[in-house]
Amino acid sequence: MDEITPQELKARIDAQNVPVLVDVRQDWETKLCRLPNAVHIPIEEVEFRTDELNPDDEIVVYCHQGVRSAAVAHYLRGLGFRNVKNLMGGLDSWARTVDPGMRRY
Repeated sequence: MDEITPQELKARIDAQNVPVLVDVRQDWETKLCRLPNAVHIPIEEVEFRTDELNPDDEIVVYCHQGVRSAAVAHYLRGLGFRNVKNLMGGLDSWARTVDPGMRRY
């Protein structure tokens, strides 16, 4: 499975080479914390909303700890999305290693 670490994603964001970020968490989770400019598609809506994503774009999918987003990344690759990565460890890992000021839950 293709994954990207929080540190690698942070470096990409800092270099203004930002992939499409897809947040597959629930609404209540996004109210606690999120990455700027992420597209919010709750996991249960992904199969109905794939037309909102471009299969040619580089996409990084994330959730709380990386489990749900890994499943979504796998699903998208199965649909022909060529450049999909899972954020390793999810937003919790991002908060622990990149942005300690981010709210954790």
